[in-house]
Amino acid sequence: MYTFHEAASGQGAMHRPPAASRKDGIIARCLLLITLALALTACSAVRLAYNQAPSLGYWWIDGYTDLNDTQSTVLRRDIDAFFAWHRSNELPLYITRLQQWQQLAGIDSRPDLACEQFAQLRAAYLRLIERGLEPMARLALSLTPAQLNHLQRHHAKENREFEERYLNVSAEERLNNVLERATDRYETLYGDLTDAQLALLRERIRQSPFDPQRIQAERLRRQSDLIGTVRELQAARPANEATAAAALRGWHARVMRSPTPGFPAYSDALVRAGCEQFAALHNTTSPEQRANAQRVLRGYETDLRALTSEPH
Repeated sequence: MYTFHEAASGQGAMHRPPAASRKDGIIARCLLLITLALALTACSAVRLAYNQAPSLGYWWIDGYTDLNDTQSTVLRRDIDAFFAWHRSNELPLYITRLQQWQQLAGIDSRPDLACEQFAQLRAAYLRLIERGLEPMARLALSLTPAQLNHLQRHHAKENREFEERYLNVSAEERLNNVLERATDRYETLYGDLTDAQLALLRERIRQSPFDPQRIQAERLRRQSDLIGTVRELQAARPANEATAAAALRGWHARVMRSPTPGFPAYSDALVRAGCEQFAALHNTTSPEQRANAQRVLRGYETDLRALTSEPH
């Protein structure tokens, strides 16, 4: 399941669950904490990570924006409310999805089936975004120019990291970097991959339409769009949470479907390539690897059931 997420972010392989972009701003970072929890290698860590997610979400956002005391109080309250809603409303849906995935893990796949699962993850992600728009609008309206500059510095740091991993390297180094990430996530699900499976994965990644220059250009556009959106909101009079939430919804719609000519079709091609990659690799897995995947998914289901029954 972790493999489906980064297909949409344009890194050539299917990696982690639902989202359109890992590093496009504080909104997605906060709301993706539950998704990240499900990508952990140890099932027992899921409960710990989820229960710590409100605090981690706060510190993550604070690291990006350097919040003041008033902002911190409001944000902690909003994050707690978000996770209370999520535990009650979303975790039961995740449990159902995990049960379905356990069945699917035992049979051959096909690209259309893989893309159907990705579409379900995308829908879950969009529900998180919609639920988080109001609190994020409150935060956006309160950010100072210094805090926006702080956010931009973090963006610049992440952009340099992307360049070092995917742009300022040879084609073979870039392929190896993508392969390493994909292998880690597949092996979390299936256990060790065989040499033949690694060769298949390498070739699929080599044939992927992933273009790091195009991805970086889109990342920069999204970051600039976010900063510009927030600044326009703060300059508008009167500025209120309803208009701010609408503006952020518009920004996120442009994340999900870029206004850059040709990029939506390119993004769709990346997702399709990811679905084809997953199906191709899954169909080479042994009965033992499929049984391992079922055990992993069942462990996640057990942890989520425990979370839904915990007092909170």
